[in-house]
Amino acid sequence: MIDSAQIHRARILIVDDMRANILLLERMLSGAGYARVTSTTDPSEVCALHLKNRYDLILLDLQMPGMDGFQVMEALKRHETDGYLPVLVITAQPDHMLRALKAGAKDFVSKPFDLAEVLIRVYNMLEVRLLHMETRELYERVLAEQALSERLLLNVLPHSIAERLKGRPEITADGFAEVIADSFADVTVIFADIVEFTKFSTGVSPKALVDVLNDIFTRFDSIADERGLEKIKTIGDAYMAAAGLPVPVEDHAARAAHMALDMLEAVDSFNASSSHALKVRIGLDTGAVVAGVIGKRKFLYDLWGDVVNTASRMQSQGVAGRIHVTDSTRRRLREPFIFSQRGPIEVKGKGAMRTWFLDGRTGVRGSTRLPA
Repeated sequence: MIDSAQIHRARILIVDDMRANILLLERMLSGAGYARVTSTTDPSEVCALHLKNRYDLILLDLQMPGMDGFQVMEALKRHETDGYLPVLVITAQPDHMLRALKAGAKDFVSKPFDLAEVLIRVYNMLEVRLLHMETRELYERVLAEQALSERLLLNVLPHSIAERLKGRPEITADGFAEVIADSFADVTVIFADIVEFTKFSTGVSPKALVDVLNDIFTRFDSIADERGLEKIKTIGDAYMAAAGLPVPVEDHAARAAHMALDMLEAVDSFNASSSHALKVRIGLDTGAVVAGVIGKRKFLYDLWGDVVNTASRMQSQGVAGRIHVTDSTRRRLREPFIFSQRGPIEVKGKGAMRTWFLDGRTGVRGSTRLPA
């Protein structure tokens, strides 16, 4: 709400070629408590003065030599960023009043001046102007907060899922009533875990520990973006991503395989620049999953299904510095990927499974990784 103190602090410019009129208006306004009143007898200065000072109100005489009030208003319109022309015109000719209002003026004051009329119209115009500015600032803050909320939403949810949530009128501060859940017949899930990270963490400070994880996982995030995978979550020192959702793609297995190889290279690069000697185990599996959003105040896009569990088993029963994949994933991959057979292994909860190591690729970025 606008109070009188705010109104009396408003910036006012008086424009009139008659110095006597300016002095009269200045006395009226200063006597009423307006302390920030300036003036000019040169209409050509108005735009420059307004750009510099951003007046809340301009009392503008319409009849002036060289450049009349209508020309001044046209010039002001070209410099107003919010489309609001804070002009109160001064005229002795009734036929000019309607023309001035059509030209963009918000009100008028008649000559000869009447003290009560001048003060009422100035006060009312300033109140409207300051309300307009306050409303605009509030609107801009709302837009900024909305943009921030959308960026935060996109940081925790896939873009297409975030768009679905934004379009739901039933979303409130307490969450949303309808569950978002989708079935995907064919995706590839990737798990990566830093080997013996618990042992590593006992010898470094908490800050150093977080810095290491942040560096490695940021590298993984960049790879996921480049290869077209969706990062699902991190759990401690484990990283989970998936290819083929929330937008299905045909080459999801190849995308995941490329990402897995890139992750090994990223860890090697990290070690070279940090003097650490960390290794990751990576596991992949391909098949059907259910994906959806859980939580009310802290949203999480997550996956469920046998493929998720098996990919996790491939990682946990894998070998440090290597990529362990199921036969289901290998059968979807051809050139340029290189495999070596691990043979049947006993997988917890699955029994005997035929699995493979993804050893490298040929003809891609000139890179080939051979088994250690």
